[in-house]
Amino acid sequence: MGGALQEQAARVWRRGSRGARLIRDAAWAAPDRPVALAPGLNLSARIGLAVAGSLVVAVLAVTANEQLTGLVPGSLAWALAAVQTLPLLLVVARPLAAWRICTLGMTLATFAEVGHVPTPFWPWPVGSCCGYVVLLFVVAQRYGREIAFAVDVLVAGAVLLPATLLVGMPPVVFAVAVVAVTLVLVLGESIHSRLEAERHLEQAEQQRRAGLARQAVLEERSRIARELHDVVAHHMSMIAIQAEAAPYKEPGLPEQTRRTLAAIREASTTALTEMRRVIGLLREEDEGAERAPQPGIDSIPDMVRAARQAGMQVDLTLTGGPERTPGVVDVSAYRIVQEALSNAGRHAPGARVAIEVHRTRSEVRVNVADDGGTVARVEAVPPGGNGGHGLTGMRERAALLGGTLRAGPRADGGFEVSAELPTDGPVDGGLAAAGLPAGLDGSLEERLNRLLFATPDEAFAPPPAAELPEAERTQDDDTRELSDVSVDGQAPWRRHRHGESDRNRRTGGLTGEVIDDRGGGDG
Repeated sequence: MGGALQEQAARVWRRGSRGARLIRDAAWAAPDRPVALAPGLNLSARIGLAVAGSLVVAVLAVTANEQLTGLVPGSLAWALAAVQTLPLLLVVARPLAAWRICTLGMTLATFAEVGHVPTPFWPWPVGSCCGYVVLLFVVAQRYGREIAFAVDVLVAGAVLLPATLLVGMPPVVFAVAVVAVTLVLVLGESIHSRLEAERHLEQAEQQRRAGLARQAVLEERSRIARELHDVVAHHMSMIAIQAEAAPYKEPGLPEQTRRTLAAIREASTTALTEMRRVIGLLREEDEGAERAPQPGIDSIPDMVRAARQAGMQVDLTLTGGPERTPGVVDVSAYRIVQEALSNAGRHAPGARVAIEVHRTRSEVRVNVADDGGTVARVEAVPPGGNGGHGLTGMRERAALLGGTLRAGPRADGGFEVSAELPTDGPVDGGLAAAGLPAGLDGSLEERLNRLLFATPDEAFAPPPAAELPEAERTQDDDTRELSDVSVDGQAPWRRHRHGESDRNRRTGGLTGEVIDDRGGGDG
């Protein structure tokens, strides 16, 4: 029995303490919430609204002074009228502070009228009361139920009760006034609750739409992954199998042909490995797979070694270091070299290619140049006749990092690709330069990885032709054109007739491994 009483007393004490804290907060402790005056209106409308409000407050102040003059001395009447009405100018910006000042003015007026004969039936001016009701409504609408409850208690105890006890306001009038104040506060709080409910519903709707969008992306990724697995991976596997089986079918093949077939098999198996990684990324819902290790600058020698085994003449110079290079810069440098080397191998067979990569603490410089070769070049043409836009893809990789990329024919023949990739480039500025969305959360590498694997259309959408440099829009007959072939050799290719040009472009892949194609007429 004693324990139940103690528990009940403790519950009452906690509720009383909470109520006391609410009253304290409403009286002075709770911070106000400044709000701009009609932010949706233009400056002229806001000025007009402020002037109109000031005129209304001035009229209320004058009428309040006239009613108080018969109850208190003239100078005191002006002071009380000002305290009771002028805070209405803050009803929009700081309603809680305005209510506190007006409450003080109403209470002071009650004490100032003590001893006045005859005793006033209603000790406050009508204009002041009208403004006070507006303040009560705005406070409840702005701050919600708890502050409204505390305000109701304070008005009843600090404004209405002293008037009943000190100046003889009838108890019936006291009761009616308390009910009226409570109704005003309930109305304001109900509007506050409705607005809060609408806000929560809007947030829930936004989350639902975000979930649907995420689900659509995942379904599209799954579809693309199935197509890659069922179509492309199958054909790549057949290439690897045929290349491995060829020496056994034809035992008399020359050694050079055997090495070429071995290089084809190695390139196709490497492509299969990377494709499996991409398929895993497409099917992975979290970000863990997106941070899987990718090739970087240290893998360039392996790429060069594979190119030499395929018969290319490649010179590699790696300088600088061993400064740590951010992962996304590391992989971007690798991909740029890979695509430039692919261009040289496909478009200038027999050419000598010089690759230079220089690392410093602030940037990575990449230069890939060839001498043009002596064999008629070949052109990669996809089955549908569409071209690629590898230069655009490489430029976007550089722009994402805040860097630059230059590509074009050399004065002494051949072709050159040069890139400068800062290791601490501005990500958002780079995104804007690449025409891609900014503001993603996370580190540099995570942000760009999520961006690159967002959707195929958004990741590397080609810019309008009008925005491309002149060198990319038109080329002379003697200018070598790039193809839609990556190092792994997935795209079909054929001989290119001199002087033909095709402006069609297509997106290469989700990792941005695309090579430009401005040639490849149908012949």
